[in-house]
Amino acid sequence: MSESPCKSSRGVALRLALACDLFEVRPAILAVRGFLAEQGLPDAELTTCELAMAEACNNAINYASEEGRAQPIEIEVISSLTRVELRVNDHTPGFDWPGRINLPGSDSERGRGLYLIRSLMDSTEYFRCAGENSLRMRKHRSSQAGRVPSPSANLEELSRRLAESEQIIGDMAEELSSCYESLSAIFRYSAEQGKAISLEDFSRQLLSDLLRITAADWFVLRLVPKDQSWLVVFTASEPGLDLEPLEVPHRVDSGLPAEVRSAKQRQDIWFDQQKSLEAGDPLRRVKPDSLGLVHPFYFGDTLIGTLTVGKTISLVPFSAAQTNVVHTFADFLAIQIVNTRFQEEQVNNLLVARDLQIAKNIQRSLLMKTLPQMPGFGLAGYCESARQVGGDFYDVVKLSDQALLLVIADVMGKGIPAAMFAAILRSLLRALPELTNQPSELLSRVNRLLFDELSEVDMFITAQLVYVDAGKRLLVTASAGHCPLLLAVVGERAVRTLSPEGMPLGILPDTPFTDETAELPRNCRVLLYTDGLTEARNAQGELFGQERLMEWLKQTTTHPRKAEELKDELAAELVKFQSNTSLKDDQTFLIMAE
Repeated sequence: MSESPCKSSRGVALRLALACDLFEVRPAILAVRGFLAEQGLPDAELTTCELAMAEACNNAINYASEEGRAQPIEIEVISSLTRVELRVNDHTPGFDWPGRINLPGSDSERGRGLYLIRSLMDSTEYFRCAGENSLRMRKHRSSQAGRVPSPSANLEELSRRLAESEQIIGDMAEELSSCYESLSAIFRYSAEQGKAISLEDFSRQLLSDLLRITAADWFVLRLVPKDQSWLVVFTASEPGLDLEPLEVPHRVDSGLPAEVRSAKQRQDIWFDQQKSLEAGDPLRRVKPDSLGLVHPFYFGDTLIGTLTVGKTISLVPFSAAQTNVVHTFADFLAIQIVNTRFQEEQVNNLLVARDLQIAKNIQRSLLMKTLPQMPGFGLAGYCESARQVGGDFYDVVKLSDQALLLVIADVMGKGIPAAMFAAILRSLLRALPELTNQPSELLSRVNRLLFDELSEVDMFITAQLVYVDAGKRLLVTASAGHCPLLLAVVGERAVRTLSPEGMPLGILPDTPFTDETAELPRNCRVLLYTDGLTEARNAQGELFGQERLMEWLKQTTTHPRKAEELKDELAAELVKFQSNTSLKDDQTFLIMAE
């Protein structure tokens, strides 16, 4: 790699030439970052330029012809007081730069680089010539940039940032320590999958971590053996908890043990000294002075087992965050249990197809069977999975009789990884109740928690959060690179769109998000959706498109309809449009109507 720093008529410049080899990209990017750091660019803008330059260089090398590989990739960086310009010249056949670059679908192998470059930079130009092409990317500098800081200024800035970071870390550790630890444990055990460890040892290690995170001191994990109707202790924190099997009857009768009632009712059962267990309950016999909860976990409609977590030493009740951690660990463990059982039963050539089915069922299990409602408004949700499972899901969190948090998200990718991230995202959103009326701040917090894991596996998540206050008749929405919210009102000709700025989760660690507030007029319709609707194609290859979706929503205001009716009508409209074609992507939406 050859390097040539110099002065340009428009600012300070750096010119590099590197061989057409991917191994040459990283040293070149580090040289560019070092040069821009010397020009006083802040860390956030350094990271932005580094990501855009890396995507541009990788594209130039990956698509070079045999003749082009013999010629170097040329890089030029020009830094002025107001902006930075990055140029990459290559010798590939080139391509037609699209006029509009949208977020690629989950099954697309290309387009992510162009989307990132367009999202990260303020302006881009692509010049295509015979045998040589030039990509030019520009980024405006912040008002603090433009001069090289003195050593003392650097020291002061570093000290200030260190103090701010320590304060932020302290605050987050106090309120979100359980979330951090649960994520760390889950991803650590994910990395251990495939090692020679039994499911029983795996479960015991995972649940021992759960006890530490939730300040509990004992657990009992019961599973239902295949083709049986008994809850059998699979592992427990101590030998005295190796209790007798419990039969799961067809009917729920009074006096049943808490673990059986939890399994049949598909809900948590809490117990403490005020709300004690039944006299004949096995848990009461061995842990008479405990408090805790029993959580059932299912795979689709099949009962997998129950997890009981209790406290005897400390009688401080579980917090909402700790309860969500128990749910997350149980859901994660259910995936491992189902996957292990499957591997024991199936041959390798069926494994991939079954994994997709597992992910599809996990995705379905995230969807609420009954949505909470608000006075005066109806709410309905729809999710149809494609053959290749993605990570679409929706959620509705009831905050009060007058307020809800609506969530819709799309995890990039397919299969179990996408379903896993969807489950973790849902748990994190529910573990931060103090931020539910501040969607932008909630997205920022979740992005910081998930960034390392998402970037490590090269995945990202688009999401939209909407806080709805029926009493004040307003909504507040924030978006992480998601489709715009649609708002239609009786008597208005145009459908309103709300699309606040924000990049997908997992792209940058400190992405800023903004809130957009709107009034809820009388007789309105609100639609949240994933790109599986607008990118649906008919037999002629025509897109369903956002305009068609907006026109449909506007027509629904011509006469009163309930939310469930609107859901069924839109689902039928999509099926009709895609007749004689297969579903290419998940289609998910939430609709609210007055």
